[in-house]
Amino acid sequence: MKKKGKYIVAVVGATGAVGKEMISVLEERCFPVKQLIPLASSRTAGNTITFNDKSIVVKELKDDSFEGVDLALFSAGGSISLEYAPKAVKAGTVVIDNSSAFRMDDEVPLVVPEVNPEAIFTHKGIIANPNCSTIQMVVVLKPIHDQAKIKRVVVSTYQAVSGTGKEAMEELFQQTQMILNFQKDEIKPKVYPHVIAFNCLPHIDVFLENDYTKEEMKMVKETKKIMDDPSIRLTATTVRVPVFIGHSEAVNVETETKLTADKCRQLLKKAPGVVVIDDPANNKYPLATEIVGKDPTFVGRIREDESIDCGLNLWIVADNLRKGAALNAVQIAEILVGHKVMKAVIDVEYK
Repeated sequence: MKKKGKYIVAVVGATGAVGKEMISVLEERCFPVKQLIPLASSRTAGNTITFNDKSIVVKELKDDSFEGVDLALFSAGGSISLEYAPKAVKAGTVVIDNSSAFRMDDEVPLVVPEVNPEAIFTHKGIIANPNCSTIQMVVVLKPIHDQAKIKRVVVSTYQAVSGTGKEAMEELFQQTQMILNFQKDEIKPKVYPHVIAFNCLPHIDVFLENDYTKEEMKMVKETKKIMDDPSIRLTATTVRVPVFIGHSEAVNVETETKLTADKCRQLLKKAPGVVVIDDPANNKYPLATEIVGKDPTFVGRIREDESIDCGLNLWIVADNLRKGAALNAVQIAEILVGHKVMKAVIDVEYK
């Protein structure tokens, strides 16, 4: 990408939960935007968004939407990305795509800036943003892998409904109200196959032939690609829980060499983008309710796995709309254009 003072930036899916967060993060981090072009489907085109105190009309996404656009952040689903990302590249735009469309394409870098920022510059027009649950996990795994080499990971996720989108958040809200008003029998789930309110669904995305879900296999494959180590063995169970924002993960790690819990804490306290909250005696550990709107990935409940010689258990929590999507995409853009390269995401309040 040609270096400029400011850039014309498009956000595809600008009226969705992640698209709105992308616009907010661009503003918060003072990304050098010359002009913001919010794009969406015909259904929401014509609405307005606010950026840097200016009201901007959302335009309908079309074939010619990327003429003159330097950078496009996509968050409108895989089918939209497959159709329009190549058109954007053809128009000279660099695409940072938040869908799963290009993540496992060998020609497309899959990037978490705290883990593999060098991969950004291998792009051929498209850079992929990983799955939200993968992002927060690998930010924590990277320093452990560098120190003790990870052999195997077992992860169970507890994922917020915002990972599905605005409709899922609305469904959780409505179902909660109905149950509290003794109307449970009247509920007709639309977004999920079962009621999500006061429930846990061990089912995210579609089931595959191996009986894992697509979400679970995303975590397996994406981790190997991002960490650039196909030898890492990983198995996942992904669960949707009745939380609006904030993914939580219970992660068991087996390493080649011994890493004590104390040493692990010290490593993670120094790791970029990570905040350690680990004081179980005082009931202090990461909570989804307390990380909403915050940039870092939080980790706690760090302890040694007493069932094996070289094992650790971790509890990892992050805002899935920010680090799990919008923030990660904007961080990639920052490195791409040389703006505030690897800006620390840990505010003074966490020190």
